[in-house]
Amino acid sequence: MSARNDNLLALLASSALVFLGVGLSSVSRFAERIIIARAFTPAVYGEVTLGLAIMSIGITIALVGLNHGMPRFVSRYDDDRDIRGVWLVGFCFSLLTSLVLAGLIFLNLDFITTYLFDDAVSTDLLTIFILLIPVNVAVNIGVGFLRGMENTKYKFYAEDLIRPGVRLLLLIVILGAGFSILAVGYAYAIASVLGLFVVHYFANRLVPLFGPVKTHTREIVVYSLPLTLAMFLTVLLTQMDTLMVGFFRSSTEVGLYNAAYPLASSLLLFISAFGYLYLPIVSRLDADGNYAEISSIYQVTTKWGFIASFPPFLAVFIFSDDILSMLFSPEYAPAGLALTILSLGFLTDAAMGHNRTTLAALGYTTHMLFADIITLTLNLVLNIFLIPRYGFAGAAVATSAAYVARNLVVYLVLRLKFGITPFSRITTTTYLVVPLVLVPISYLLSTVMTMTPVSFVAFVIGIGLAELVIITVAGCLQPEDAVFIEFLEKRTGKELTFVRNHLPRIPEE
Repeated sequence: MSARNDNLLALLASSALVFLGVGLSSVSRFAERIIIARAFTPAVYGEVTLGLAIMSIGITIALVGLNHGMPRFVSRYDDDRDIRGVWLVGFCFSLLTSLVLAGLIFLNLDFITTYLFDDAVSTDLLTIFILLIPVNVAVNIGVGFLRGMENTKYKFYAEDLIRPGVRLLLLIVILGAGFSILAVGYAYAIASVLGLFVVHYFANRLVPLFGPVKTHTREIVVYSLPLTLAMFLTVLLTQMDTLMVGFFRSSTEVGLYNAAYPLASSLLLFISAFGYLYLPIVSRLDADGNYAEISSIYQVTTKWGFIASFPPFLAVFIFSDDILSMLFSPEYAPAGLALTILSLGFLTDAAMGHNRTTLAALGYTTHMLFADIITLTLNLVLNIFLIPRYGFAGAAVATSAAYVARNLVVYLVLRLKFGITPFSRITTTTYLVVPLVLVPISYLLSTVMTMTPVSFVAFVIGIGLAELVIITVAGCLQPEDAVFIEFLEKRTGKELTFVRNHLPRIPEE
């Protein structure tokens, strides 16, 4: 029990800073979207998101799975020569692939812009994004190295604070001065180059990057390469809707859809906060064959990830039109239906927790690939059928259905091969009673209130407090939750006496 609590404490200690970092970077990225959307029309905003989607796909392919392979291997070595060797293999291999890929995309630039873009100036913007693929690949390798070293502080500075902060500041200044859409590309370029130097400066402080090396090229490549297609399928799943809405419909619909999508995906913020150290910790437990502890940590973190995600989910699910109008403008209110549908799909991700990360830590990357192929195929078929008929609302249905299918497949693999599942009597009860009580209440509130910045904060806090009372009364607490309760008390400065009095006693060893 003490070892399990130590791992939970490590996850929570890291998640506090990671949550702050993920929160800042997510807010920063979302603020970027709002600034761009307000500075231009939905059609122009749609063009920007198409360019970012292409860059994101290119970065994922060029990384060849090494952004996940690096933390797994770095966490298993103690010798600086081995650690340095992992970084060298990852940096050189992915940089080479990124240069080749960027060249291939550039050679097909006219073909891409003809079928996806409506504005000629978007070709110049896309050119900038293509040139940034190798730079961002190198940044991701540095972040993977920091993750493998289980260092959250440097990751926070480099990835979550400096790079997005500089990019947001540049967008505010440049767009505020009245520059064209190309200003978005310039802001991304300056911030990415700065991020490249900063992340490797921090990595070098942990382990000098230049010196004797002991490479493990074969092991790293064999583990990472299956992840290449899996990671490509994952990012394609997140970007396919944008690309296909751009292909079948207009840039305006792309802009509307990409107002709803990042809002819905922000529901995974709390789950992501646990994920930074989750992979190396589970990888370490896998090396010891301690599957019981993996299952316990998986269940507890998933339950609390769901609990934390549910209040904001209710807000975007029920007040979708109000929130889009409040954040973007009334022009984006028609995307409310898509936001409602997408929020349901992303809530299933929160409810299943780090299932894919668990599978990767256990070394079953080919099973991840199988799950992603099924998911992408379903998403593609549904998009082809639904987008021409229902536009971006059809894309939202396709994405939500695909996420549900992927979670089901990964759940079956973990359950059948390792007996690992996010479900227990307690988590199942939590997933049932919390929506059963709070959804009707929230619908009643929606008839008498309009969502504003102040009412949004009040709604989320009120629902969160009610949720704690519900899970306490319903008997959804377990001994391991003491770690989370202590964490909440320290962070809020408030004693949760009512909840603590209902905690089951932790058995003495």
